[in-house]
This record gives sequence, C-alpha cells and structure tokens, in this order.
Amino acid sequence: MTRLLIVVDRDKDWAPYYPSSDVMTFDQYVQLSLNANQRVRVINLCQSARYLSRGYYCSLLAEARGHNVVPSVMTLNDLRRKDLFSLELEELDPRVVQWLEKSAEPVTENDEGKETVRKVKVRTFFGKSVDEALKPVARALFERFPCPILEVVFRYRKTWQIESMKPASPADLSEAEQDVFASALDRFSSALWRKPRSRRQYRFDLAMLVDPEEKLPPSDPQALEYFIKAGKKLGIHVEPITRKDYMRLPEYDGLFIRETTAIDHHTYRFARKAAAEGMVVIDDPVSILRCTNKVFLADLLKNNKVPTPKTLILSKDQKDSVREAIEHLGFPMVVKIPDGAFSRGVMRAENEAQLKDALKTLFRQSALVLAQEYFYTEYDWRIGVLGGRAIFACKYYMVKGHWQIYSHGENQQFDSGDFDTLPTYEVPRNVIQAALNATRLIGDGLYGVDIKQAGNRVAVIEVNDNPNVDADVEDRFLGGELYTLIMQEFLSRMEARRRA
Repeated sequence: MTRLLIVVDRDKDWAPYYPSSDVMTFDQYVQLSLNANQRVRVINLCQSARYLSRGYYCSLLAEARGHNVVPSVMTLNDLRRKDLFSLELEELDPRVVQWLEKSAEPVTENDEGKETVRKVKVRTFFGKSVDEALKPVARALFERFPCPILEVVFRYRKTWQIESMKPASPADLSEAEQDVFASALDRFSSALWRKPRSRRQYRFDLAMLVDPEEKLPPSDPQALEYFIKAGKKLGIHVEPITRKDYMRLPEYDGLFIRETTAIDHHTYRFARKAAAEGMVVIDDPVSILRCTNKVFLADLLKNNKVPTPKTLILSKDQKDSVREAIEHLGFPMVVKIPDGAFSRGVMRAENEAQLKDALKTLFRQSALVLAQEYFYTEYDWRIGVLGGRAIFACKYYMVKGHWQIYSHGENQQFDSGDFDTLPTYEVPRNVIQAALNATRLIGDGLYGVDIKQAGNRVAVIEVNDNPNVDADVEDRFLGGELYTLIMQEFLSRMEARRRA
C-alpha cells in the first residue's frame, strides 16, 4: 500500500484546506521514521525550493529515503536552468497566444533606457490553470517539470517566451487560486481524501488505464467492473484512471492497461513510467514495442521458426515490390501497415491493379508494408496467454459476406462476426503450442494470439499485447474465474516485488 504525505513549511499553510493526517510540516518529516519497505509518495509544498532551502532538503531527504517525491531534486535543479525552459510559444494553440496578448501588462525593465516589455505572470496547479485557455501550456509544463504549484512568467520579445519558472507554496495563493489548487490536488491524488479505514483494507493498489471515449476498447464497461470485483476479493484496490492521471502512477503498486496500445501514444508512456517506478505492468513496454509493429513481429516469428503465413516486407523505395509480391505470394494476397489494429490498415488485392492501389494507399502511412499470402479460414483462433499459459480460447468468425472478423464502414461504424468460446483443453494441441511458442518470444504478460488453422497447418497471424477481455465473450466459459486469474497474476507479482 502506498502512503501519501504532504509536506508544508508550517501548519497554518494548510489552514484553508481539508484537514488530513497525511499533511505534516517539514520539521515533522525530517524526524519521521517509516518502515523501509513501505511505498511512500511525497508532495513537497514547502515555500522555498532554492538550493539548500527547506523545500530543496525536503525533496533531497525524500529521495534519500526511497520516497517518490514531487518535485524531484532533478526538477528543482532544472528550474534553475533558464536554457531548459526558454520555450517559444508560436506553435501552440492560438487561444493561448490570444489570452497572453489580452492579459499582458507593460513592465519597465531598464531605468536608464526605459525599456518596456510585456509580461504575464500565472500559476499552474498540477498541470491545471485558473484560465482554461492556458490548459495546454499548463499540462505540457507539468509533464516536463512536475511541480505541484508552478509560478510562470511569460515575456513578449518578438515572440512569446517563458522567462522564468519557480515553485510556489499554498501560502502564496489567492482565494480563487486556492480553490483551483485544492481541486487539482484532489484529482492528482485522490488517495488523500480516502478515509484511512477504507484505505487499509486493501493490500495493494492497481491502476487500470482506460479511455471512456474509445470506440473499440479491449474491455467493455462490464468487464472492467468484473476486474474491479475480482481484485477486491483478493485484497487489490483496482482504480480506473485515464491519461490525465499520468503523474499519479507512483501511488500504485501496478498498472493494467485496458486501452488499445501504440508506440507513439500515451499508453506506451504510461507503461514506461510505471516500469521505471518499479511497478508491475501489463502491458509492459517491451511487449507493446514488440507486438504493435507487425514488421518486427513477422521477422521475430520467422527467425524463430514459429509457423506464419508466407510474408514479405516491402519498402516504399523498392522498385520491384509489386513484381516480387506477385512472384512469391500470388493472388489473392493481403497487404497491411505495421501498426494497424482491429482489422484497420489491412487490404486484400485480387489482381495487380488492386495491389498497386493498395500499396500506394498504405505507403502514404508507412515506409514499410507487409504482404502476406491470403490464408482464408471461416474463423481465427484467439488464444489468451498469461504468464506463459493459455487461459482462454475463442473462435472469431468472419463478418458475413466479408473476409475479416471486423468490417469498417463509413462514419466510424463497424461490424464484427460471431464467436465461440471454448475451454483450452478442447483446442487442437498444435494451435495451443503455436500460441505459447509465439508469446515466449515476447515476454510473460497477457497476450492474445491470432492463429489460422486448416487441417494440420497452423499459422500465427499476430500477437496482441492487450487482447480483448469482454463480458460474455472471452469469459463465456470461465466466467468470473477469468478475471480472478488475471488479478491473481497481478497479486503474485506484486507480492514478489514487495518481498524483493
């Protein structure tokens, strides 16, 4: 269980806010003695963060004690280096520039030359701002310089720039700013407001990253509820979080990603940060890296003799790509971009003209494209693998009148085929073995292996790092036991991490 501590200079600095036993003065924190194995998160709100000041020593002591602290010593040092934040703002949202223009006041900087410049001073609170227009700037600065309260001075000289940044404390805030700060702190670390009794009933905290707006999430809302219930039975507090909660990750013991992952995406940043914090992570960053790019995956499977459809990797600058694909694969064939998901970015070519059109379209999105033999089956196997063992098996049937399990129409509409869910012991042994052989090359996380089977031939199509686990689909055979299996894996890993 992670303990949260908020450190202020004096008790009266916290007077305007909700009383909490988690709030202490700097002197109390200096004398604090805690179990060395306990995870501790410190929010340093001391008034001064100058070198060797109380604020500086607070962060320094926290790091020496193995506590995760915001701001870190590195952040405090970075805030003294003007070259790191002399940020030009021309490319940011025009609303930001408009707000700065409207709010700027003339300031005389040089008494002799009477030089007048325009400046604006604002404060941000955990990446939030009193003014909505500054929201993108506040969020970007917090991600780069994680600091609870940041005082920022903007200056205009040919273009808007950040002239200075420094930490501020709750004692510096106006009443209006106090409200924004309290709200931002509440969102940043909701653990502060939980009653101690309810917090102590859980052995571990698990963050579950979700996107409520995602059209095709890997788990539907009902399945997410089942994960929460399964975790509760095992003493794990499973809390849904969103991309806005990036800086809260160190509060938790583990991260479970239930969004569709990609490398150039916040899901990968979450996975990397969680791994760096020593948390148990599914999907871990290595699995995301290996699974989300089909070029890497195709080469990995081929070199390790895992059965796959005949595959070519075609380059945008390769002059004979069409001829080579026809000679090696014939028609029909399938061409796909490396990072497509849910049947997106996948096209079928029946002849040379269609192949040229498909490659022209896909090369606009990627320098490399995969071409594969067309291996038609009525369904694809999806074998769920967790920690090196198969835990569920489904047959996903093709959409009626279509050659894929998903058919995407206009206005983001889609259709999917039927399915059957089976116990893993009823799946042909060579299908299970192909799935296990493929995932051993990736890691020991949770994977969904798509496999085609025709007679004795099996071919691994791809390995998904965050497979679908939906209510009344993948869980149709095991029911609630499927969610318990996954939460039990988290529990075992978090216990092992705590003992280490």
